Amino acid sequence: MSRAIKKNVSSLSFSFSRLYRKIATAKPSTLMLSAIVLSFTIFLFGGGLYDIIMKPLPAVYYSGRFIFLYPQLSEQFISDSIIATILYTFGIAGLLLLYQSTKYAYKPRQAYMTFIAGIILVMLAYIILELTIQIKLG
Repeated sequence: MSRAIKKNVSSLSFSFSRLYRKIATAKPSTLMLSAIVLSFTIFLFGGGLYDIIMKPLPAVYYSGRFIFLYPQLSEQFISDSIIATILYTFGIAGLLLLYQSTKYAYKPRQAYMTFIAGIILVMLAYIILELTIQIKLG
């Protein structure tokens, strides 16, 4: 082997070992990691995996109107998943606002407003999710 090829091969292995060291010692931020976990959880709770596997219809036009919620609990439309995902996002955002309100102990007005906004989002998500279940049950 010529010297140039040996030099390139040895520097290539050094580059790979340096890249491996960077990847092995990388520490992602906790905010990014928690955002990824929360979005994956909301995706699963909203029925995203069901949508990927079963490939349901987006909605149905029946008797002169659109039906966005499937009338039985055993199946769903894509619009069911979108509605559930949005409502779960509201609920998680409300819980995060409730958590943030505890950080403003020396600013009672800001803590109270954040607390009220969190309660409103959590209650809104809960009530609408219950209503959609009641619509599906008939």
